[in-house]
Amino acid sequence: MWRWIIIGLLALGSAACKMGPDYTRPETAPADSWRLARATSESIANLPWWELLKDEALQSLIRESLQDNLDLQIAAANIEEFQAQLMIAKYDLVPSATYSGTAFGFRNTNSNVFPVGGGGLPVGGNNGGLSLGYQNADVGLKWELDLWGRIRRSIEAARAQLLAKEENQRVVVLGLVSSVAESYFDLRGLDYEVEITKRTLKSWDDSVRLSELRFKQGVISKLDLDRFQAEQAGTAAHLADLEKQVAQTENRISLLVGRKPADIARGAHLTEQVMPPAVPPGLPSDLLQRRPDILKAEQDLAAATANIGVAEAYRFPQLALTGAVGGAAYQTDGTSAGPFAIFKGSASVTGPIFNASALGYQVKVTEAQTQAAVAQYRKTVLTAFKETEDALIAVQKTGEQRTAQERQVAALKSAYTLADSRYQGGRASYLDVLTAQRSLFDAELSLARTRRAQLTSVVQLYKALGGGWSVPGNPAANLPDSRDR
Repeated sequence: MWRWIIIGLLALGSAACKMGPDYTRPETAPADSWRLARATSESIANLPWWELLKDEALQSLIRESLQDNLDLQIAAANIEEFQAQLMIAKYDLVPSATYSGTAFGFRNTNSNVFPVGGGGLPVGGNNGGLSLGYQNADVGLKWELDLWGRIRRSIEAARAQLLAKEENQRVVVLGLVSSVAESYFDLRGLDYEVEITKRTLKSWDDSVRLSELRFKQGVISKLDLDRFQAEQAGTAAHLADLEKQVAQTENRISLLVGRKPADIARGAHLTEQVMPPAVPPGLPSDLLQRRPDILKAEQDLAAATANIGVAEAYRFPQLALTGAVGGAAYQTDGTSAGPFAIFKGSASVTGPIFNASALGYQVKVTEAQTQAAVAQYRKTVLTAFKETEDALIAVQKTGEQRTAQERQVAALKSAYTLADSRYQGGRASYLDVLTAQRSLFDAELSLARTRRAQLTSVVQLYKALGGGWSVPGNPAANLPDSRDR
């Protein structure tokens, strides 16, 4: 009979309703095409990062960061925490077992003393003494019937929170790869600017030495010499600022890879970095399935939706069954009884009375949190499209800008060479040389920055599209070793 009762209760619990709404993905604005590019089935985001970023020194830095970056270690620890939280939530569905045992023994060898209340007061004249003994042990079960789905909704929320943490790890991984790549290209761009500035400074040094000689010979005025020296000093100051930025960028990369500040190994020159021949963006609808921040926002929304059911279920009575089986025996002054079995069973119903209103407001709290999660999800989707469109236009226009600036630098090099030759021959003024040299210096620096911006714009597009990265568990486990290439 008891077996059939238990089976019936299990069936009742499994068939019980679940309070609160079921999760459904919110509607978002339709995305059929890109504003500034043609949608294609192929996407740069399908490439693993090591096929997009071919500089071996950069790949080594990324591997190191995926092994030792502290933010990534925090994300992995958060996943382990929520895996345990999910298991805790699941255990609430099954009965909990408890056990207890008691043993008591007493023997009074003094026939004239019997302890009363532990005080040791002498009572009467029992010549035989007194002995007492008692033992019992039992095992109990307690099971809460999930009539309103509170426990199952809690499991839904815990599972969604775990999935959100896993997507957050992907956010960290993709952000880390992008940050290391962008910082490395920043470093190589600064290296190139330092190279240009040193070359320009050497040219100014030569011009100043020649001007000092020509001033002593009375060929030029002090004003001409002062202006050449001013340009030399300004270029030297700019070089010092660039060298400061190089050191700070190396420190930033060191933090990303999880080590104290140190020199960073360089690979290919900025002008030798491989650019992908085409950067197809893929289909706009793919963003909803690829971007880890969108998937994380969706899981946060699913968890908030499940918590509405948890809050609503707390407003209804909770039914719990308790049972125990055990054995006991006792002995008094040489006389024994037992062992004998003990069976206990009870059912309890608990529900809110005075705090019912507060629980109703708790439901409103979770509903408001869900509304906020819906808005956050939609905002995340819109942000993803905005970042992708920004990156697409940046890739397109920095390429056009670079082509134009390369033509500009070529023309200014020719102009400077001609101006310097004419000045040395006395057929042009120092202003022609100053203007040509300054314009060439500025144009070369601007071209170096555009080269760097073009590389970082590709990385930003790759990140905006969600990247070709899927890593459950250890992100470094799927990395190709340099010896395998």
